[in-house]
Amino acid sequence: MLPLLPGIKITHIMSDPDSSFGTERAFFLKKLRLSMLIPGIIVFLMWLVKICELLFELDLARLGIFPLSAKGLSGILFSPFIHSGFRHLFNNTLPLFFLGSALFYFYSGIAVRVSLWTWFLTGLSVWLAGRPAWHIGASGLIYGLASFLFFSGILRKYFRLVALSLLIVFLYGSMVWGIFPDIYQDVSWESHMLGFISGIILSVVYRKEGPQQPVIEWPDEDECEEDEISPKSC
Repeated sequence: MLPLLPGIKITHIMSDPDSSFGTERAFFLKKLRLSMLIPGIIVFLMWLVKICELLFELDLARLGIFPLSAKGLSGILFSPFIHSGFRHLFNNTLPLFFLGSALFYFYSGIAVRVSLWTWFLTGLSVWLAGRPAWHIGASGLIYGLASFLFFSGILRKYFRLVALSLLIVFLYGSMVWGIFPDIYQDVSWESHMLGFISGIILSVVYRKEGPQQPVIEWPDEDECEEDEISPKSC
């Protein structure tokens, strides 16, 4: 063993793979929790509104969308919070929470804009083109989010987002029947169809924003020949 020179200290710096994995895991867990925050707040408000209706014997259906009527304009903002019953509310809770969380997790940079535009475009289009009846519930928003997540993954051709698109089809593929009239009774198929179309439009508009497929740049052969220091890197 060679003696150490006086005044010289040797320090061995070794990377700890467990520490690196723990840091990465903590980052993704934090991102997951943040992605669930806004969808969780919306779901909480939906349940709070329904509980208040029950406790105070209120009928808030008049806060829904009534097409081509001034009294139905406020429904563009409020209709996703109004539901006909707890079954209707429960059927919208899980899809909205899951799809909203997926949007904020995978498309965090544009998630707020996509959510707001889906909300507004769906509500406005129902107000313009829906049947003369009160349209309530968050199903239009759900169809918009599902449509955006599916088509956005396909358009970007990024394997992780395509995998998410396939997951959406697997979990919610049967939702497509809801966009056709007379398939389900007492259901606003207009909200489903127009929400679905809104999602397609937004997936095209924002196709160049948010996560993109990584571009791999391979070095030229001439560069490899000139690289005498580390030729194996080519």
